[in-house]
Amino acid sequence: MKLRWSERSVNDLIAIHKYIAQNNPQTAEKWVAKLRQRARSAAATASAGRIVPEFNQKDIREVFLGNYRIVYRVRDDGILILTVFEGHQLLRL
Repeated sequence: MKLRWSERSVNDLIAIHKYIAQNNPQTAEKWVAKLRQRARSAAATASAGRIVPEFNQKDIREVFLGNYRIVYRVRDDGILILTVFEGHQLLRL
């Protein structure tokens, strides 16, 4: 299945990288790479992700990596990553 990133989700990854890189640039690179890999895994098994409780819609799902939530919309041809954020924050779409 195809994996697409929304503009917002790309900006989320940039912000995550910048935040982590303040303390450790190498760790920032590794975390962003892990988040991207987790998203690729989600695309391979899109329906395996948890339905996002804030929306309770079958096509809006999420997977986790550490404290990060990767929220995506399931489409016929793949998934669209909507946002990536630290899980202690409120989800805003």
